[in-house]
Amino acid sequence: MPETQETQIEHFPDRSLRRLLQDKEYVRGLVQIIAPDIEIFLNFSRITYEKRSFISKTLQERESDVLLSVPFQEDTDAIDTDALFIYILIEHQSTVDKTMGFRLLSYMVQIWESQRREWETEKLPENERRLQPILPILFYTGDRPWTTPISLTTIMDVPEILERFVPSFDTLFLGVKETEAEALTQFGHPLGWLLRVLQKEHADETEISEALANAMSHITSVDEGFAPQVAEALRYFVQLIFHRRSRDERDALVDIIRQHIQDNKELETMAQTTAEFLIEQGKAEGKAEGKAEGKVEGIQDAILKLLQLQFQNVPEVLSREIRNIHNLTFLDTLLEQAMTVQSLEEIDTDFFLESPRND
Repeated sequence: MPETQETQIEHFPDRSLRRLLQDKEYVRGLVQIIAPDIEIFLNFSRITYEKRSFISKTLQERESDVLLSVPFQEDTDAIDTDALFIYILIEHQSTVDKTMGFRLLSYMVQIWESQRREWETEKLPENERRLQPILPILFYTGDRPWTTPISLTTIMDVPEILERFVPSFDTLFLGVKETEAEALTQFGHPLGWLLRVLQKEHADETEISEALANAMSHITSVDEGFAPQVAEALRYFVQLIFHRRSRDERDALVDIIRQHIQDNKELETMAQTTAEFLIEQGKAEGKAEGKAEGKVEGIQDAILKLLQLQFQNVPEVLSREIRNIHNLTFLDTLLEQAMTVQSLEEIDTDFFLESPRND
């Protein structure tokens, strides 16, 4: 596969998956894939997100985390606690970390310590001071198989007679690249189809094209109740294409998405995501060169891509006129127009062409 561009954002996997997991339904989908026996007992509609991270600065380059509290279903029997914490650690580096068991335990202790401090601050009665159980999830997107046990004993030499003194706990693990594709989509959740495309992020163009077409076919046919999740999936696919695939593949892959879209709102989501990337890429290139030209070109690319997504063919004359506009203020105005116009005739470049370019 051709090399991707150096200007592509480095931390696409963890940042984009973390964004997805801000959606309660995607959290449910994740737990359903790896622990369906637990998923049925939890009320994901009442998730409370904890806005904090336990990852040290030295590790923020390779991972991100999500902490949330989920209550149990009201009709659940034999449950002695009202809710549990779900701690999701998203690991995207391909280097398998033997200290993962220790680090997860460290994060869990920090969560409980935070809860203990809240007891004291709120002066909670002693008989009401109960730690919430934690469901730890390691969400691994790296390419290498994860063969190391997630356990303290991985980094300890413990005589058998002393093993009972070593803290132990289970961790839910999802290795995206090593999980059977059918296992990801057995419940038909949009997250599963999204992950099947992620499995092919570094595959050749034919493989990722087939995975994307298959995923789009299923995702766009799900129940209307999944509309917000479908929109996020489209955003994710576009980001994946622009951050992980080469320039010469992008148009064909984006076209696969567009062919399956019938809803104008979904098309708008895809177009805006594309525009965001092209603008950021232009800023990055401009910054690297110490010039404004990179940013100008990024916005020009975004305008043309928006028009192409909505109307398929952009006349060469219009394309050339847009390329001749260099004033950033006017380009921003034209970009806003491109997001809302109903026809190409509404794009009026005459005024902008008469404007001065940036210094």
